Amino acid sequence: MISVVIPALNEEENIGRCIAALRSSESSCEVIVADGGSRDRTREVAESCTGVTCIRTEKGRGNQMNAGASHARGDVLLFLHADTILTAGWDREVESALGDNRVAGGTFTFAIDNPLRKYRMIEAWVSMRCRVFGLPYGDQAIFVRRDVFDALKGYKNIPLMEDVDLIRRMKKLGRIALLEQKALTSGRRWVAKGLIRTAAVNQIIMLLYLLGVSPHRLAKFYYR
Repeated sequence: MISVVIPALNEEENIGRCIAALRSSESSCEVIVADGGSRDRTREVAESCTGVTCIRTEKGRGNQMNAGASHARGDVLLFLHADTILTAGWDREVESALGDNRVAGGTFTFAIDNPLRKYRMIEAWVSMRCRVFGLPYGDQAIFVRRDVFDALKGYKNIPLMEDVDLIRRMKKLGRIALLEQKALTSGRRWVAKGLIRTAAVNQIIMLLYLLGVSPHRLAKFYYR
C-alpha cells in the first residue's frame, strides 16, 4: 500500500483539490495530512474528505512529514505538497518503478500550473537538472520504500533543503527513479515573486547548499 503524506500550513484553497486528485485514479492509497498549525480552514477541509487522517504537528515541513510517516501503514511513502496535483495513474507508475528492486524511490516530473510559455522554460531547466545532477525537489512528490526511509531515519529537521538532503541519502541505498508522470505544482510563488527572481534564488540556494552552507543560514536568506 502507498501512504501519501501531505504537509500543510494554511492551504485551505488547495488541500481539497490535492486530495481529490489522488482519488481520481480510484487509488486505495492511505492519505495523511500533517497540519503544522494552520490558522485557516485547512484541517476542516481535509477532515471533510473521506478516508483522510489529519494530524496536528509542530510547524516545519521535515517535522510534519516525519510525523505523518509515523502514522502511515503503507510499505511505500509518498510525500506530496498541498499545492501539488498528481494526475490519474500516478499510483501505477510508482508501483511500476518500485518493481525494480534496485530502486530506493523516486519523484515525478516537475510541471507548473500556468499556461504561459515562459514556465515551460523553467520546467525544461528542472528536467535537465534532475537528469544530469539527479537533484529533484520536494515539489516533485518524493516517494520512497518504507524500509529505506526508516533506515535513513526520515527527514532531517532542518528549515530548508530537507528534500534534497533526503534524496542524496537515498542515493546511497539505491537508484532514484524519475517518472514521466507529472506533478503539477501551483504557480503562485512564481507569479508573486517573479519568474526570474524565483528561479535565480532557487539556483543560488542549491549551489550554496552543495558548497556546504548551513540550511539554517540559507533559510534566513530564503525567507527574508
